[in-house]
Amino acid sequence: MQPLESFYNDKVSSYSQKAEGLRKTITRISFFRLIFFSLAILFLYFHFTKTGSLFLLSAFILLIIFSILVSISLKLKKQLALNEKLLFINTNENDILQNKPNQFDNGQSFLVAGSYFDDLDVFGQSSLFHLLNRTTTLHGSSKLAELLRKGILLKENIERYQQAVKTLATQTEKRQLLTANGLLYVEEKATLDSITDWLKTKSRIIHQRWWKIVRWILPAFNLFAFFYYLATDELTFILYGAGAALLLTGRYLRYINEQHQLISKKQEILGQYASILNVFNSVDTGSSDELKKMQGTTVEAVRAIKQLARLSSFFDQRLNLLVALFFNSIFLYDLQILSMLEDWKENYKEKFEDWIHCVGEIECLNSFATFAFNNPDYTYPLVAKDKLLIQAVAAAHPLIHAGERVVNDFVIGEKDTLQLVTGSNMSGKTTFLRTIGVNLLLAQCGAPVCAASFVFSPMHIFSSIRISDSLQEHTSYFMAELKRLQQIILQLQNGKPALVLIDEILRGTNSEDKTHGSEQFIRKLLHYNCLSLFATHDLALSSLENEFPQKISNWCFESVIENDTLHFDYKLQRGVAKNKNASFLMKKMDII
Repeated sequence: MQPLESFYNDKVSSYSQKAEGLRKTITRISFFRLIFFSLAILFLYFHFTKTGSLFLLSAFILLIIFSILVSISLKLKKQLALNEKLLFINTNENDILQNKPNQFDNGQSFLVAGSYFDDLDVFGQSSLFHLLNRTTTLHGSSKLAELLRKGILLKENIERYQQAVKTLATQTEKRQLLTANGLLYVEEKATLDSITDWLKTKSRIIHQRWWKIVRWILPAFNLFAFFYYLATDELTFILYGAGAALLLTGRYLRYINEQHQLISKKQEILGQYASILNVFNSVDTGSSDELKKMQGTTVEAVRAIKQLARLSSFFDQRLNLLVALFFNSIFLYDLQILSMLEDWKENYKEKFEDWIHCVGEIECLNSFATFAFNNPDYTYPLVAKDKLLIQAVAAAHPLIHAGERVVNDFVIGEKDTLQLVTGSNMSGKTTFLRTIGVNLLLAQCGAPVCAASFVFSPMHIFSSIRISDSLQEHTSYFMAELKRLQQIILQLQNGKPALVLIDEILRGTNSEDKTHGSEQFIRKLLHYNCLSLFATHDLALSSLENEFPQKISNWCFESVIENDTLHFDYKLQRGVAKNKNASFLMKKMDII
């Protein structure tokens, strides 16, 4: 058994045993709760039927013990819920090592056709996002998707992110607690959007001078009136006080309802974000400036968001009939809670968005750190600054299971800027293009890459690999491909450095036209600030190496025919592919 498998198996076993122990303890406590509550009721019955003060005292003590047991049971249930999430996390990680699907979201909603997201399998089932994702909030998944869409293109920022991933990767307990606490709650779409909308509304209560006096004077008067009524049976004062309170509440009822609609039922989602931030505050930042900067933001956030969660919960109590009538008529409950919410808004509305985005950053980093921990043989790439370059040793595709990977060495940018890659179908050309693209993308996210070493310059990624027609847009395959190539040229015209990945273009025209069009497109690519990998079956294009020896080189994936059997070694070689696989296979299958 591999060390990582053993690690996760031990975790699964430990959390399974702990969960079983907690369930048994909760069951025993539930039994004792029933016993003590039943005895308390029985002693109360004896007290009223036999009039013994000892029975009343015993019932009181038993009810206190019952309350303590309820509190203990609630704490144990929270521990059990967290333990079950940790069990799920470690079971999922173990399954991923066995090449089973990740149980977190695959990011299909972030997929945009006609881009490298589709070409490189960045989003969707069995995608890079699916492999990486350990996020539990909408902000977390959105941040991860954003990073995979754009990458980091500044050397200093890439290195800062790398250090953060390295530092967090070693803290397995903290990483798993971050995820487990996030999984305790289920975030609904637009939940935080309504909080953002609430923060934008203008406060109407706390800026009223009269409110600063009335909020204390009227409840005090109502309490006096209530006790005066108990002593004298005189209702006059309490009717005046309660009437004034209800009239005041009614004056602002529309505003109260509007505010409640925006902030209601937010306790759980706010608790989710606060718990993630709380765990993150205990993370050892080590030498990571990025983690230190983030913790500088999150320390205040935990207390403030927990406070907002409590106020949101209190505000929801206004729907309780007792609160609506009794507490509003005496204490101005709705206005009191709304006033505290407005105070919170005035103090933190400028910071809240940063806090929530920080949760997204934390979850994104946590995903990459888990990926790094699960792949200890991967390497953190070096960022080149002086020239456009990609240099890899023993590079492979991270979405291919370790037992099936074939590694290749690769360098572009030192002696050439465009490489023509020839080879038959199934020989590995397209997978190789994706290997370079995906590893570059990982490198530009601050993550380790599937290679023994990797040196790169930050650059944009443009591709034309997976093309499809569109009945809705009345677009043929051929026209869709031309539009993709046009888009690549338009993007290259801004002069920003780029990697261009092209796989067998112009399949929708005759061979002569295809060769001519491909050749002219290659010539045009040479004028831009880009590195290009151009996979093709068209061997005639290989002559361009003689015309541009300092810019173009020929590489291939060759097949091997031995003992009347076709084999692929998927190894990148210098030169042009020569074997005629199609003819061999057609003859072997009695087609010709």
